[in-house]
Amino acid sequence: MPAHVIATADEIPPGGRKIVTVNGREIGVFNLEGDYYALRNICPHRTGPLCRGRLRPLVLPNGMTDMTYTREGEIIKCPWHQWEFDIKTGEALYDPQLRVRTYRVEVEEEQVVLYA
Repeated sequence: MPAHVIATADEIPPGGRKIVTVNGREIGVFNLEGDYYALRNICPHRTGPLCRGRLRPLVLPNGMTDMTYTREGEIIKCPWHQWEFDIKTGEALYDPQLRVRTYRVEVEEEQVVLYA
């Protein structure tokens, strides 16, 4: 897979994102506590701009009335219809068989390199 330098490491701070166009495809690159992940910027539900959505924690039930919040900032919510996806895996929270395309990202000599 071809490598594309898309930013310097300090251009995408922890909790930040950058949307780039590579080979005609929009891809969102996210920094989750120093680890970088990339998703195609198309929600598989209705082709919304997924990577422009809100970052949030994973919310899980904790008993009958309480909720537990984990993995802060690792879930992205599509701005069009609120479908939620795991940034690390691309899996939809509603249906793990539905997923958005992911890409490998590495930091090489302080440059963020996307393999797409």
